This record gives sequence, structure tokens and C-alpha cells, in this order.
Amino acid sequence: MKILKNLVIFICIQLVVVFTFDLVMVYYGPFTNIRDMIVTTAMTTFSHQYIAKAFLSDKTISEIMDKNKIDDKNKYSNEEAIQVSAAQEEEGSSQDEKTTNTKEVKDTVELKNVSTEKYKAYMLIVSNPKRISVVTSDKLGKIGMKLSEMTEYYNAIGGINAGGFADEGGRGSGGTPTGFVIQDGKVVFGKENERLGLIGFNQDSVLVLGQYTLKEARDKKIRDAVSFGPFLIVNGEPTIKSGNGGWGIQPRTVIGQKKDGTVLMLVVDGRRVDSVGATLKEVQDVMLEYGAYNAANLDGGSSTTMIYKHKLVNKPSTPAGQRFLPSAFIIK
Repeated sequence: MKILKNLVIFICIQLVVVFTFDLVMVYYGPFTNIRDMIVTTAMTTFSHQYIAKAFLSDKTISEIMDKNKIDDKNKYSNEEAIQVSAAQEEEGSSQDEKTTNTKEVKDTVELKNVSTEKYKAYMLIVSNPKRISVVTSDKLGKIGMKLSEMTEYYNAIGGINAGGFADEGGRGSGGTPTGFVIQDGKVVFGKENERLGLIGFNQDSVLVLGQYTLKEARDKKIRDAVSFGPFLIVNGEPTIKSGNGGWGIQPRTVIGQKKDGTVLMLVVDGRRVDSVGATLKEVQDVMLEYGAYNAANLDGGSSTTMIYKHKLVNKPSTPAGQRFLPSAFIIK
């Protein structure tokens, strides 16, 4: 009995030694990419910052975050570079696909599985940008709606989550957006004097990215928008030149547009054994691969959701499933 007890103690000690050695190698060894990934992931989840702070000084953490940060300040998309075709400029239909009367050009929505060995990911490719709009919860300012409820409420064929919301302690109702929201040309939420990262479409259905006030957004004739970020691609140029983007590995939601007006909607599942998530650099690369000329990060994490044809496409990271959201980009 005494021998067995000593054996158990010995095994436990060995496990602690191995675990401690692994942590030391991660934080102080030669594998800086792994260290940076852990630090940037921990520092952007708020409730798990202790994972980095327990081993590294504030100065070292700051240096790691600075090295991996994204440079999207003073970046503004050039709307004139996007040439929406004449066929695309016609009003979108509620169907998956239609053929215009003037040209044999199809107005299509395509769902693609763009998963890798690391993560599960899905993309909606929408040829007609006029079909994209921002919608909000019917009780905006009080409580949000699940994306599946929003798409049903607004008679949409699909969509993705959009802007962020107040969520102190992870107990937010999803009803109070962070920043501003513009819906069908009207400001439905936001403060007039704030200059924030705008992600939205103007009256010509061109995706607009930049730092704007609500007055400037009105002057630019923005019809639908939320404020979030960072921007990943601006005028064909990626904003992440080195590092992982500084936000670690998380579930992601991204929207982008090609030069011909086609809209790309991407979601990446995360925080799961079969899908750990993606860095901003990784989703930037996916958008570049599919021809995005402009692209921006939307609210991710447990909010990441995609609906298509009345079905939930991805697997949100919370056990409860879909979260209550203030806003969404939908496909009419």
C-alpha cells in the first residue's frame, strides 16, 4: 500500500514537472510564434488574460501585442474602384438565383465550405450587392434577436452577425450595440460626434471602410452600416503585413467585396476540439484568395453565426447555441 502511494506521488510530481517544463518552453523557449499566439489569444478574451500575465511582464506582453497588431488606421476604401455590373445593379430578388431580362447574367448566392485541417469555415458568395443590408433587433436597445430569428423576421435567405454589443461579464442581452448602426439610410443607434470604424454599403451598394462620424456617413450616402473592425483588406492591400494580427485564435466573422461588386461573407468556427478558430491573418488570407478588394472583421467569438436557407450553417461556440444579437448583414 505504501509502495502504491509513493508511486502515485511520484507520477504526480513527474506530471507537474513535465507541465511546468512545457509552459516554460512555450513562454521562454525558442518557439516565439506559439508564445505570441497564446498571448494574443488570451489578451483579447478578457476573462483569460491571466494565462499570459501569470508568466510574462506587462512590458513583454505589450511588446508582443505591438509586434502583432494590425495597421488599419487612416485606411479608407476607394468606392470608385468597385464596378458593380449593370445586371447586379438591378433590384435583388428573394430567390437564390435569377436571370436578368437585359443580359444573361445570373444573380446568385453560393455557399462554400472553406474549411481546413485547423478549422471549420463557410463562405456565402453573393453576386448582387444590392441584396445585402443591415437589419436590427425588433427591440433594439433592450434585447437582441438570434440570427435565425432576424432572417425570418426580415424574410431573408441568409446572413451573418454584424456589429458588437455591450456584454459586461458575458451577460449582455445583445440589445445595445457598441458604436453606431445605420439601417436603410437611417441612423438607428449611435452618438453624433463619435468617429468610429465604419463597415457598410452606400447607395451604390459599394462596401465602404473608414473612420467616419455619423454626419460624414450621411454625406457619403451610406445606406447600411455598423461600426466595428479592424479592416483586413483596403483597396486590395492587406493591412496585416507581419504577425497574426494581434487578436489571437478565435471564431471569426468577416465581410468583404470583390472589384466586380460580389460580396463575400465568411464565418470560422472556434473554441472547439475540431475547430480551434483562426487568426485575423488567416481570415485575411482566405478573403484575398477569394478576390476580396476590401474586407473587414465583424464581431466574432461566440457571436459568430451564419444562416442560409433557414438553417444554421456553422456551430456557435457557446453550449446554448446562437446568441442574441443587435444587428446582422442579411441577404434579401
